[in-house]
Amino acid sequence: MAKHLKINGKVCLDSWRGMLIFSFFLGHTKIFVYFCGRITIKKSEIIMILYHGTNTVVRFPEVRVSGYNKDFGFGFYCSQLERQAKRWALTKRGVHIVCLYDYMPNPKLNVKSFPKMTDEWLDFVAACRHGEPHSFDIVEGPMADDEVWDYVEDFLSGRITREAFWALARFKHPTHQILFCTDHALGTLSFKSYYQL
Repeated sequence: MAKHLKINGKVCLDSWRGMLIFSFFLGHTKIFVYFCGRITIKKSEIIMILYHGTNTVVRFPEVRVSGYNKDFGFGFYCSQLERQAKRWALTKRGVHIVCLYDYMPNPKLNVKSFPKMTDEWLDFVAACRHGEPHSFDIVEGPMADDEVWDYVEDFLSGRITREAFWALARFKHPTHQILFCTDHALGTLSFKSYYQL
């Protein structure tokens, strides 16, 4: 018979195949503990909260190919930075909404990550902004906002050197974006809540 115990709505006990499973959230990490005579941590999963700025509540995100070419191509863009999602929302007409999602990374997906702006990031953004496709399920990294994109265009047109680009872009405030490019990638997202600005 299954037993359930909840503390602050976050801790539960279940019996499964004669073994007691104890799971709880530690920050955004879900910990699974299996009891077999002694306590051992069997597995942990990292859950991150992501934000999406928009003008409507998006409970079921979609991969949409529309509008102008973006930093990492077409898809569903989110950010770890709530302030950045608020800025995205404020650029939309009508109401300004920030949606929150739980993100559970899937190691089976083809993910490209840029921890910071690098020459590889610059070349990738330039290619995507010119409409060149890629085969990644998820792409994550810094964002080329309008000012940084002006520098990118200056670099591509030959008006400034690569070194000059980095001198100009170096002191920009931190940004973050994560693009979900495929339906498989969207399967890692779970709608959590939303609020209106």
